[in-house]
Amino acid sequence: MTRHVLFVCSQNRLRSPTAEQMFADWPGVETASAGVLADADVPVSPELLQWADLIFVMERAHRTRLSSRYRPWLNGTRVICLDIPDDYDFMAPVLVDLLKKKVTPHLP
Repeated sequence: MTRHVLFVCSQNRLRSPTAEQMFADWPGVETASAGVLADADVPVSPELLQWADLIFVMERAHRTRLSSRYRPWLNGTRVICLDIPDDYDFMAPVLVDLLKKKVTPHLP
């Protein structure tokens, strides 16, 4: 069974697209990414949230925004905060290492 994993950051330009790409080939996992801000490259949507079996957010503020704006579509889906600040470029080695360390234990 494939698990749908959604990665969420602010603008969907650096952190969540890095995570989406990193785990795209993980066995048994399908990935997507989105941002919580209105000007995100791919904004969070009810459809994406309903698709997801597991949601990773980069900061507590992202979890708060999901809970306040999208609670009806979360349907009890597990939301895990990675506590990764917006300090890294796309695919930056330090970001890749952090994501490996923090995400991998939660994947099948």
